[in-house]
Amino acid sequence: MSYIGSGGRTGTQPAGRSEGSLGGRRAVITGGASGIGAACARSLAARGASVVVADRDGQGAAALAQDLEGEAWAVDLLDTAALEDLTLDADILVNNAGIQTVSAIQDFRPDDFRRIQKLMVEVPFLLIRAALPGMYERGFGRIINISSVHGLRASPFKSAYVTAKHGLEGLSKVTALEGGERGVTSNCVNPGYVRTPLVENQLADQARLHGISEDEVLSKILLTESAIKRLVEPEEVASLVAWLAGDDAGMVTGSSYVMDGGWSAR
Repeated sequence: MSYIGSGGRTGTQPAGRSEGSLGGRRAVITGGASGIGAACARSLAARGASVVVADRDGQGAAALAQDLEGEAWAVDLLDTAALEDLTLDADILVNNAGIQTVSAIQDFRPDDFRRIQKLMVEVPFLLIRAALPGMYERGFGRIINISSVHGLRASPFKSAYVTAKHGLEGLSKVTALEGGERGVTSNCVNPGYVRTPLVENQLADQARLHGISEDEVLSKILLTESAIKRLVEPEEVASLVAWLAGDDAGMVTGSSYVMDGGWSAR
């Protein structure tokens, strides 16, 4: 399987690209049709990148791609067998697609646990594997993994998600070590709770598990550890992603950038 962009991409500095811009760069964003992924697609496109919006929601991906004069890639990433022979043409890869299940360990369905590991660890591995040869050939690459404060900290009832994000952190660091001498950086972005459908969909489950109302979940559960008592906005995450994608971040690799309102300072 291949997903190849337009030709004429040679060298490490695309012709006509001004310093600090992403003109001439090709960015692939998974889970790109909504939430953090859509914000990243908009931010990267605003800086001149050609964006590929990858999402299982083909209609949503197509609509956003049209707005950004980019491309849509309708893909079910859980079909990992189809990704094993993939050739991915990307200068910037944003591994963002994710899902969540909230449950106590003893009640956690094994299939749900495995599905989260597949989407949030195995899929990033396969996409990185598919993108690295082209990045190495061009001498430039930016792997940006949307992790979480849960890649560094744990919370009850999120065994699969916390496990997956910790695994993603390790994958990102190994990618950084292997790619460093070949112009490829790899970093994680670690937000706290972001104002997205993924977070909003947790409210009912959290309320049930903790025996409180959905209104109380935000203040008493989601934001209790944060010094700044609000959700992170998707655009804030996207601004950090865009910086990591640029030339100014060329010496930044193997790192995890926390955006959690002070949660992990405790």
